[in-house]
Amino acid sequence: MVITVLLFFLFIGCFLLGMMWVRQGLAALSEQKMKRWMENITNRPVNGFMIGTLVTAVLQSSSAVMVMTIGMVSAGILSFSQTIGIILGTNIGTTVTLELLALPITNLTYVLVGGSIVLKMSRRTWVSSLGTLLFGLGMIFAAMTGFEWTASLLFQQPFFSGLFEQMDHISIAFLVGIVFTSLIQSSTAMTGIAIGFLNAEAITLEAGISIMLGANIGTCVTAWLASIGGGREAKLTAYAHIWLNVIGGMAAIPFIEPLSVLCQILSDTSGTQLAHASVLYNLISSLIVLPFSIQFGQFIERIHK
Repeated sequence: MVITVLLFFLFIGCFLLGMMWVRQGLAALSEQKMKRWMENITNRPVNGFMIGTLVTAVLQSSSAVMVMTIGMVSAGILSFSQTIGIILGTNIGTTVTLELLALPITNLTYVLVGGSIVLKMSRRTWVSSLGTLLFGLGMIFAAMTGFEWTASLLFQQPFFSGLFEQMDHISIAFLVGIVFTSLIQSSTAMTGIAIGFLNAEAITLEAGISIMLGANIGTCVTAWLASIGGGREAKLTAYAHIWLNVIGGMAAIPFIEPLSVLCQILSDTSGTQLAHASVLYNLISSLIVLPFSIQFGQFIERIHK
């Protein structure tokens, strides 16, 4: 049992390393272009929303985009009001990764890793960067297989099967998502773990959705840490990120069961169902707030004077 637990944490490390390599590969290919797009944002929240979605989808990390955004606010490149649309967009952009993780292409892991090694030998920078990207994807899919495998082994142990049963309670699964994500600093990794557990039938879809909602809140820790030492507007950006995800997560709890039913209609695969739930939740919550972006920003400024 101890070895299985250690392997589980090893796979978490593998997943996070894979995410890092994917970001490095994508950043080398397009980071400067991403920054230029963000710098050219106008005061229209919808523009920031679209750019936040696109940049997060490309960089595969809402936390990385939030840190970049807060850095630009601290440098005076962006104002707090311009970041509201970006924040809303990052929540949608990060769901692209989850849809990718839910695809049944695990057998391509060896192809991705093998192909990446060949590409890394190239002297061309963009080819080498593509190799880094593919290697990261291979690591991520290997970790996803590992999550599913270790979950099935842990579920056979009375202690862990009891823990999994406790996560059938929405409030407990919600808290697990918050706490664990704040520790590993990646909502994508936390939801990826939940997808692995779902595929192993260790948890229910309702528990997986609760974990996903909690993960959206837990990932706010990264933005809050990035705002430390920054000016007032940088802190307001972090607070806006926190409030958006806390209010959205709490408001979504009563709708977990109907969302679960809808996602089961959309797909027969449990992992894909959770990925769809993440897309629907983040899309709906962001689109509800988007028309009131100015008022939301004023609300944040009032309560954090």
